Amino acid sequence: MADWNRGHGSVDDMLDAENKRMAENLATKVSRLKSLAYDIDREADDQNEYLDGMDSNFLSATGLLSGSVKRFSTMVRSGRDNRRLLCYVSMGLVLVFFLLYYLVSRIQR
Repeated sequence: MADWNRGHGSVDDMLDAENKRMAENLATKVSRLKSLAYDIDREADDQNEYLDGMDSNFLSATGLLSGSVKRFSTMVRSGRDNRRLLCYVSMGLVLVFFLLYYLVSRIQR
């Protein structure tokens, strides 16, 4: 009976050591997951801050564009001379766009 207890004690020691090893392994994994969750939370906060800034920029751009459209509409509704000027400006912008497109395509080659 004494041999059985001694053998049983070594099994208990072996199981206890295995449990401690597994508990340490689990603690390491939990620590890694906690760190990962913290990183995800910080990244989400950074992305939300970035999106809020973009929202502000888009509102500013919308204000600028609406003011430009109002001025453009006023110029179109005014006399014949302004329409001719508007036509020249529009053609000039189209030419500048195609010129820039050509230059950028040449640079990328």
